[in-house]
Amino acid sequence: MKIIDVTTHVLEAPLTVPFRWSFNRADIRQTVLVEVTTDTGITGWGECFGPSRPIAAIIQSFKPLLLGADALATDLIWQTLYDRCRDQGQKGMPVCAISGIDIALWDIKGRYFDAPVHQLMGGPLRSEVEAYATGMYRRDDGDPLEYLVEEALGYVADGFKGVKLKIGFDVEGDVAIARAGRQAVGPDIKLMMDANHGYDVIDAIRMGRMVEDLDIRWFEEPVVPEDLAGYREIKAALKIPLSGGECDYTRYGFRDILATRSIDIIQPDTCAAGGLSECKKIADMAVAHGIRYIPHVWGTGIGLAASLQLLAVLPHNPPGWKPTEPLLEFDRSEHPFRQAVLKQPLDHVNGVVQVPTGPGLGIEIDRDGIRRFEVD
Repeated sequence: MKIIDVTTHVLEAPLTVPFRWSFNRADIRQTVLVEVTTDTGITGWGECFGPSRPIAAIIQSFKPLLLGADALATDLIWQTLYDRCRDQGQKGMPVCAISGIDIALWDIKGRYFDAPVHQLMGGPLRSEVEAYATGMYRRDDGDPLEYLVEEALGYVADGFKGVKLKIGFDVEGDVAIARAGRQAVGPDIKLMMDANHGYDVIDAIRMGRMVEDLDIRWFEEPVVPEDLAGYREIKAALKIPLSGGECDYTRYGFRDILATRSIDIIQPDTCAAGGLSECKKIADMAVAHGIRYIPHVWGTGIGLAASLQLLAVLPHNPPGWKPTEPLLEFDRSEHPFRQAVLKQPLDHVNGVVQVPTGPGLGIEIDRDGIRRFEVD
């Protein structure tokens, strides 16, 4: 089965209410989808996390290497693309481009063998995943102590058993929001906080110590991803587990994180860190080092489906009668085409999401939905 075409679809849509995190803001939602077509008529779909237009250009630069290749040879294709770009592309957008291609190839492989990706990756350890709600971004107007508490209560009312706060702005204000959030959701809801690397080591430690009594499940990206020594310093100073890794790439990038035990919970993004092929390797490395794996997820239903296929096969770490199960990040922020790209949306029921069991990623693409949001 040979690849005969590779198409990119750049999707964009403005937001009705722009939102901010520690260092940037979103006025639009954007993504690039990858469509790989074979000579059998089987088509696979993938998604890339990151700046859509430059990543789409990188994918098109890979096209001569893909045309005529065996679509089932996922590891060979991955290594071929990575070898071609590794001199200047060991991290960042080139790996994001490879990620979307790899996901599309696994979708093809599953459709060819009439099996879900998780079956081809060794069989599922779980058929459903508990989701936590990601949102809680800052708006341009209003009192965050009011609208963030209201938002958190809405997620709990929807059935979520976990909520993640966005911090990384200023320590005193962030502490007030964390305390208000815990008071609002109560003691039984998992509460996480994500600084989007908005602090330095000094403020991260100060922030963490001021909220250690709130039973925070993890403190995400307290400092910039390059500062592994800073992660270790914060980890030694706090009782709250540290998480991070959405800005890291491939098994090579996670090797030093795992070997130095800089982070308690790694969070590779399947649509950025290397796709399904590479993220399964990273997950196995995490098990060998005794470190938890909870993927970062922030895309459309295609990226969500890929993450669910991976979550189905993540090993228990460690195994036991009641092992700790991985969680699914379920983005609740505004996204006009998150589910529009699918004929059947992937949604939660009381904070639990079923792993798709259809062939490939287990989803059916709505081309009309894609066309509504596609840009030249």
